[in-house]
Order: sequence, then C-alpha cells, then structure tokens
Amino acid sequence: MSIFALDPLDLAALLCSRVCHDVISPVGAIVNGLEVLEDETDPEMRNFALELIKKSANTASARLQFCRLAFGAAGSAGASIDTGDAEKVARNLFVDDRTTLDWNAARVLMPKNKVKLILNMCLIAAATIPRGGVITVSIMDVEGQTQMSVNTKGSHLRLADHVPALMAGEPKTEHVDAHGVQAFYTGLIARECSMDINAQITPDFIEISARSGAACAAQAAE
Repeated sequence: MSIFALDPLDLAALLCSRVCHDVISPVGAIVNGLEVLEDETDPEMRNFALELIKKSANTASARLQFCRLAFGAAGSAGASIDTGDAEKVARNLFVDDRTTLDWNAARVLMPKNKVKLILNMCLIAAATIPRGGVITVSIMDVEGQTQMSVNTKGSHLRLADHVPALMAGEPKTEHVDAHGVQAFYTGLIARECSMDINAQITPDFIEISARSGAACAAQAAE
C-alpha cells in the first residue's frame, strides 16, 4: 500500500488545531480563575482561584514548551537539539502523582528531527496509560544508527486501533483528522529520519519503537 499524502496546508492546520486543543483547557481555567478574583471577596475562594491560576499556568507553560520541541522548528535546518532539553520538557508534561518517567538516554546532541520523533513517540505512549503508570524512554545512537523506544506499563493499557496505521502512513479511511494527525505526523518524522517505526502490544506493556534502516536490518539478521 502506498504512503498516504496529506496536503501540506492541511497538515499545518491540523497540527495547529492539535496544539490549540492541548492549551485551550488550562488557558480557559486561568480565565475562570481571574473572573473569580475579580468578583469574589471571600478569602477562601480567592485562595482557591489563585491556586487554580498557578496550576493552570504551569500546565499551559509545560504543554507549550513541549510542543515547541515536538512540533516546532526549534532552530534552523540541520540544527541539533540537546536530549537533556527533551527530557526536561517530557518530565514537565508527563510526570505527576500517577505517572513516572524513566528516561534511559545519555545527554547528547541529536538531529532535531530525531528528538522530535522521540517526543512524539512519548505523546503516543502516554495516551496508552490513561490512569497513569510508568513511561520508559530508551535511546541508543551509534555513528548515526539510532534505536529508540518508549515503553509503557500501567492499568487499562490500550493503544487506539488507528494509531499503527497512521504511523505507517496508511490511514484506514484514507483520511486524517485532528484526532489522528499527531500519530500521522510521528510517522512522517520517522520516514524523514529514515527510520522504521512500529508498535508492539502485549497484555503487560505497550512499546513504540523506531530504528534506523541499517539498525533494523542488523537486528533482523541476528
């Protein structure tokens, strides 16, 4: 099956819609908190509003910083990104009282598209543990041959049926919407990096992995 081609303008619009969806909730909560402060005189309610504003502002900031690396240009063509920066934005976005991030990767400079790929793989993986769990990120990069994986463990593990096909660039309905564009975009980045991306689903864990063509061939020969 041939790779589905999405019009560049449609792709840009759908990605913008995805980013807006991620930040509109905390921004709306900030607005609500400010309205309470404007009208409320009760100290307890004002403290509640301030806490709501603080928490929502932190959430909006974490999501925007993540999106800047995962979807944005983040530098000129050919630029590299510090994987430590990727780890930082991932921790700010995913880690809470229900979710733990285990980042197993040395801090190095990597081509920006490979960093964007691992962050988008993290987004897909995080959606598989709606009630929290453990996200384990592994990256190995030797002489340009890269292997990366994001493994999730937790209760109620589930990978949406359409995700593997979208990552492969073969949407089942020959259509990509705002709900599926992030998985489709992840596949686009993988192919741009000359990497094969796959999903492994078991009762105990779900793993999203990507390997350079040479690395993938070497593993198959073992």
